[in-house]
Amino acid sequence: MVSQIEQACIDKGLKMTGQRRLIARVLSEADDHPDVEEVYRRAVLLDSRVSLATVYRTVRLLEEANILERHEFRDGRARYEAAGGVHHDHLIDIESGEVFEFNDEEIENIQSRIAEELGFRLVDHRLALYGVRLKSGAKRDE
Repeated sequence: MVSQIEQACIDKGLKMTGQRRLIARVLSEADDHPDVEEVYRRAVLLDSRVSLATVYRTVRLLEEANILERHEFRDGRARYEAAGGVHHDHLIDIESGEVFEFNDEEIENIQSRIAEELGFRLVDHRLALYGVRLKSGAKRDE
């Protein structure tokens, strides 16, 4: 079965080697936002012949082809996810580094309204919120 990212590579005419297919599969199956080193760790579990350099080159190629989207969440690591999916924003737990995806129609409307008030038509945006988990027993509205 062809992974989502592998299909995007094929659609864009990229040459697909066995290792690129493997890396595309690892990225397609990710339910988080892995950095290159994490992609490498996952790929090596499937094929010990994959090198870190190959993962770096492949990720860079996929990013340049707009197949992967790069995120920098203030932790010094570039993280990746498939590009072109359903729009969402991110909430990052600064203690654990865990990334939560969300979409809020009210936030989307506010951003569009602000752009319009300033004389713009919004064509793209990224929203990343950073926080720490509330202590257990604490109310969400405190």
